[in-house]
Amino acid sequence: MSRKITFLTLFLWLMTVTFPVIAQQKADTTCIFRFVPQKDMFYVPWKGNDTELARLLEYIENNKATILDGKLPLLVDGYCKSQGSKAENLATAKIRANRVKSELIIRAKIKEENFITHNHATEGDFVTVRLTVPVKETAVTDAEAEARLAAEPTVAGRRERQKAEAAAQQNTLADTPSETKITTDHHLSLRANLLRWATLTPDLGLEWRICPSWGIAVNGSWTSWTWSDKDRRYALWEVAPEVRYYMGEKKAWYLGAMFKTGQFNYKLSETGKQGDLMGGGITAGYQLRLNKALDLDFNLGLGYLNVDFEKYEVIDDVRVRRGNETKDWYGPINAGVTLVWKLF
Repeated sequence: MSRKITFLTLFLWLMTVTFPVIAQQKADTTCIFRFVPQKDMFYVPWKGNDTELARLLEYIENNKATILDGKLPLLVDGYCKSQGSKAENLATAKIRANRVKSELIIRAKIKEENFITHNHATEGDFVTVRLTVPVKETAVTDAEAEARLAAEPTVAGRRERQKAEAAAQQNTLADTPSETKITTDHHLSLRANLLRWATLTPDLGLEWRICPSWGIAVNGSWTSWTWSDKDRRYALWEVAPEVRYYMGEKKAWYLGAMFKTGQFNYKLSETGKQGDLMGGGITAGYQLRLNKALDLDFNLGLGYLNVDFEKYEVIDDVRVRRGNETKDWYGPINAGVTLVWKLF
């Protein structure tokens, strides 16, 4: 019995000495996205980009918590050598890298700070995204284990190395410029049509961007002016709600549908006109970004207005009615150069 115990003890000791050490490894997974020479558009179905994108999205999804915690950054390298100069190549490489990152931010729901980006004016027309993906534990020989232990002889040494690596990674993330800004925020904007204000007609409005592509706006105008002992008058109020669809990568161009209603009272000569208006139409425009908070909105509306009004004259301070008229108008129904201020 004692021999069996001795043999079992010796066997367990040998297993402890000779059994491979289990260690955690990491495998680099690199996805390559091809670009048309001299172009910066990211064509997903082109040259296998769709397959690479699907593969990368799967890796990101499997490691999303670690990525969002900042422990597993995505290394993005943009390349271009088809332009005429180094500066143009670097600029194109930067745009290409940003387009790939934008696609990942939108599809994988990650953030700009989860990337480390470098751009190069060499090698080719592509963007690489490298993700150091943790894999299953694999066996390590005794010699490899001893070499690792020799490199890090103490627990304190290993901890110091880990701290240094974490600090280096944090500094790299801090130094990496934020190159990709995607309009994913839902913001409320205050609007003022400068063309209306130029005609002494105060105009204010609000727009709620419910998502990057859709917005709901409403503008209102009101004014009341009299002169020549109140014999001349310029007065009106209008309300114009509008639904907009923003297009393009920067969401700067848009098409919309607008409804307009209001009342007016004009007396710029001996005969005045007072009545109601109602109509609507299609709007189109472009928003030029001035800075982080301000845009300039150039817009034009085409459609139909129905105007129902009465004519009048003022005799001895008494308004004398001179008949009714109804007119239909087809053409421009709205125009604006609007200052847009993003409140939040």
